Amino acid sequence: MRPASTAASAARAVRARNAVAIVFGLNGFAFASWVSRIPEARTALGLTPGQLGTLLLALSVGSVIALPSAGTWVHRFGATRVVAAAAALDAVGLALTGVGAGPLEQLWVTALGLFLLGFGSGTWDVAMNVEGAAVEREIGRTIMPRFHAAFSLGTVAGAAVGAAAAGLGVAVSAHLAFASVLVVGVPLAVVRGFLPAGAEEDATEERRSPWRAWTEPRTLAIGLMVLSMALTEGVANDWLAVALVDGYAVPAWLGASGFALFVAAMTSGRMVGTLLLDRFGRLPVLWGCMAVAGVGVLLVVFGQVLVVVAAGIVLWGLGASLGFPVGMSAAADEETHAAARVSVVSTIGYTAFLAGPPVLGFLGDQVGVLRALLLVALLLVPSALVVPAARPPAPR
Repeated sequence: MRPASTAASAARAVRARNAVAIVFGLNGFAFASWVSRIPEARTALGLTPGQLGTLLLALSVGSVIALPSAGTWVHRFGATRVVAAAAALDAVGLALTGVGAGPLEQLWVTALGLFLLGFGSGTWDVAMNVEGAAVEREIGRTIMPRFHAAFSLGTVAGAAVGAAAAGLGVAVSAHLAFASVLVVGVPLAVVRGFLPAGAEEDATEERRSPWRAWTEPRTLAIGLMVLSMALTEGVANDWLAVALVDGYAVPAWLGASGFALFVAAMTSGRMVGTLLLDRFGRLPVLWGCMAVAGVGVLLVVFGQVLVVVAAGIVLWGLGASLGFPVGMSAAADEETHAAARVSVVSTIGYTAFLAGPPVLGFLGDQVGVLRALLLVALLLVPSALVVPAARPPAPR
């Protein structure tokens, strides 16, 4: 990392840091706005768990299609333009999803909206992580987990608004239309504080194709670690509210509140995670997170009593908190080609969101959505084997 050497560059870095944090938060708000209304959308469209999983696949497909080339777009157009364009696409997707699952009650309209939402979110995700890595290098200290904490705060806000809207009987379409206005308006104003174009890439960096990062063993291994932790997070995002409604017969607003509790716990984990990482190092913390998340899933599935289930949701959220941000930091450990590596790791990680919805939906048809969550705890065991890939490289 190169420290900011002058007062002007330090002020520029602080301004960029604040802008990136806001952008992370809005990205989380947009996603949680939809997730918090999944139970009502499922009811309005009359979907079985398997059919809902297929519908959610539209969002994941949009994200995965966008991710591989998003790093190249950032290199070509700069993070400022890419985030602004992706936020606009996100807003269109949110509004269209609300109309499809609301007054129209048309599955294909909802699927199209989710595809656009996924495409915009995936592009936005890579661009903001690349900009975050550049700000981290500019400031000269690790701050990436704080950016992801801002994302989690955004999901907390989105989930809370969604729970309130559900409790008050606000239509899904009206709620998502309101969210889309915020999602497009705020980023357009704050991206002006990003670092100047070209700062995402080191001036001394060897010029090469961003696709070369796909041939690096360490980068691919980090991606696999992020894949497992993204699944741990993503399953809760897509299915926790539905699992609570179906498995424990709670009302929709309480299911949305359970999701809000999850993201609140995940936010707390990211806020204090930097202290744990500095004290114990990446590997012990990641292994500990996997163990805590596994215990949390078991309590959610078998807890029966809502207080125990709530404790499980908190543990699950804490355990899922650091996998993705640590993976982003690990991908950007070496300044050279950091943007391309962040893009690769994000792409691999997001395949969890591609595979997770249909797999959980299929299992939900067979054993119920609540019991299907056990897949998360099962997959955490072998995923511990790839954690060593996140070890910082030895100093040269």
